[in-house]
Amino acid sequence: MKPRVVILFSGEGTNLQKLLEALPSHGIEIAAAITNRPQAPGIKRAEAFGVPVEVIDHTLYESREAFDAVLVERIEKYGPHLTVTAGFMRILTPVFTDRIRAVNIHPSLLPKYKGARAIEQAYESGDTVCGVSVHWVTGELDSGTVIAQSSFERTETMDAAAFEAAVHDLEYELLPRTVAALLWDGEGLEGTVRALA
Repeated sequence: MKPRVVILFSGEGTNLQKLLEALPSHGIEIAAAITNRPQAPGIKRAEAFGVPVEVIDHTLYESREAFDAVLVERIEKYGPHLTVTAGFMRILTPVFTDRIRAVNIHPSLLPKYKGARAIEQAYESGDTVCGVSVHWVTGELDSGTVIAQSSFERTETMDAAAFEAAVHDLEYELLPRTVAALLWDGEGLEGTVRALA
């Protein structure tokens, strides 16, 4: 049996693209991609891979909880072993986090620089070692247990654009690798689907 994932995204879908490219080679089925923005460019990326896309426009719901309830219902329809948030720009409530087992990619070495300005804050910090984290999604923003991290050393000549590019390069490599490691119990596809604790 192939493990299945559902991917949540909000925008360009660059991390989504890397998952679409990498996960099938690990024997992982991408059951669906779900976005909260009807015009998200990532929709076309998912469709190009033949992945079903669902749009749940968050502006049509009176509260975060109401949106999350519909989101949970849509995710559970696909019966995924894991949900992956990849540039999903929503603060998720316990309506979601109490029901859905999900991981998120965050562009800092958590617990440093939580929230939407993480790359900017990390750049401005002057830290010499920076990076990205994959963590479990919980009811507290960017505070779930860290599963994996990857880092780089900033050079003195690195400007903001180069810094951001270095962060994204690490995201594109770390997220698919970590999702595959979580889902497969063992080094290769001869393993069995891991039961996520």
